[in-house]
Amino acid sequence: MEMRQGQSLVMTPQLQQAIKLLQLSNVELADYCEQELEKNPILDRDDAGPGPIEADVPREAATVNERADEALSRDDFSKTSDLDQSAHDNMYDSGEAPATASMPAPGGEASLTDWTQAKSGGGFDEEGMESSIAAELSLKDHLEAQLAIAALTPEDRLICLALIDGIDEAGYLRAELGDIVEKLGCEIEDVDAVLGVLKGFDPVGVAARDLSECLAIQLKAQDRLDPAMAVLLTRLDLLARRDIAQLCALCSVDAEDIADMLAEIRGLNPKPGLAFGSERVAPVVPDVFVRVGPDGGWHVELNTDTLPRLLVNNRYYTQVSKTARGKDDKSYLADCLNNANWLVKSLDQRAKTILKVATEIVRQQDAFLTYGVRHLRPLNLRMIADAISMHESTVSRVTSNKYVATPRGLFELKYFFTASIQSVNGAESHSAEAVRDRIKEMIDKEEAKDILSDDRIVSLLTADGVNIARRTVAKYREAMRIPSSVERRRLKTG
Repeated sequence: MEMRQGQSLVMTPQLQQAIKLLQLSNVELADYCEQELEKNPILDRDDAGPGPIEADVPREAATVNERADEALSRDDFSKTSDLDQSAHDNMYDSGEAPATASMPAPGGEASLTDWTQAKSGGGFDEEGMESSIAAELSLKDHLEAQLAIAALTPEDRLICLALIDGIDEAGYLRAELGDIVEKLGCEIEDVDAVLGVLKGFDPVGVAARDLSECLAIQLKAQDRLDPAMAVLLTRLDLLARRDIAQLCALCSVDAEDIADMLAEIRGLNPKPGLAFGSERVAPVVPDVFVRVGPDGGWHVELNTDTLPRLLVNNRYYTQVSKTARGKDDKSYLADCLNNANWLVKSLDQRAKTILKVATEIVRQQDAFLTYGVRHLRPLNLRMIADAISMHESTVSRVTSNKYVATPRGLFELKYFFTASIQSVNGAESHSAEAVRDRIKEMIDKEEAKDILSDDRIVSLLTADGVNIARRTVAKYREAMRIPSSVERRRLKTG
């Protein structure tokens, strides 16, 4: 027999709900509240809506270094966008897409959950949007329409449907042929034969298993797949690096022929399936707005249009509770009332916590908002948590899937948490994001005659007060999809 006395934290359902709400995005929170409205009769929508929840952050005095760089244009921040392209995209001159979304106009009149007001205002037509989505023909529908008129046996049609199900949005076959054989109980020769028929469907290049095969199908349809081109397609890695000398040796042609072949490849479509409709990507809606206040400081405000507007209908509860006779009925109503009160309280606490964390982030990153990415400070969860007397896990949940709209663009709150890189001579540390921006700017400004190696970049950064290793420079460069100095020299001199 043994007696113990201790303390433990009991996670009540209400506490679990509050923690769950804290880490939900605005879209997920709206869906969650809709579910609660359906199963809890005591809850009701608040059509009036809450007033604006906001805070002001006074702008801190600029340091000497910040004033020296005050001439930095706010448009310069676009240079820090990462290139989100696959490795073979280097051979296509498609250009770069902007990494930051434009900031939507705050304070819209219509609520995101009030569709009737939006339609009456003429700014949103739900029925028109649904009809336009339904009108888009997907790649799968397009292929199945061709299958309907193809001269295939019923068995081969089943195999073709299985192959079509394994094609992704870009038009590539991702399913394993062996899995289809096992699933349908057919022979591999039958699958290969049907796959050959499927490759003849429109768009040309569909059902390929890799980029080389996709390009080969398109070239074959144009009667341009000669032996030299076939060899070149097997070494697209050399083509992406512009290694013309080795390609000439492999294909047994001269540099002029390689240039003509490259021009032909650039005229092909590496992702033929993208010409058809696909799943729509919902735009990111900011949870917080940051604007310049009248006093020159930063004005932080929650986007109340994204906050669910709920209230507890006490009048309805009073009326129903008078007619409740049984014990189970009274217990059910009491639970509904408690859950409704707790949910409304949790939503209010969630909003205040998001505003509190966002306000402190804005205060810590004032130099970034004023002067640009070069002044992004090293920041971690503990620094924010200590400043606002919260736990790190709470700050982590608040910053997950939450976005802030600033004069410099739209960012996830986690973007402002960056690792620190030590400075030379014990000066203030540098943000990893700011160092990445310096590396990209150096490479963008380099001349064809003076390509910067990673060691040279390290020397320039060290002279600028950044204590960084060569492997770190290489890691940052590769993360930004920037080729090595050898490949850049070929690109700029070729």
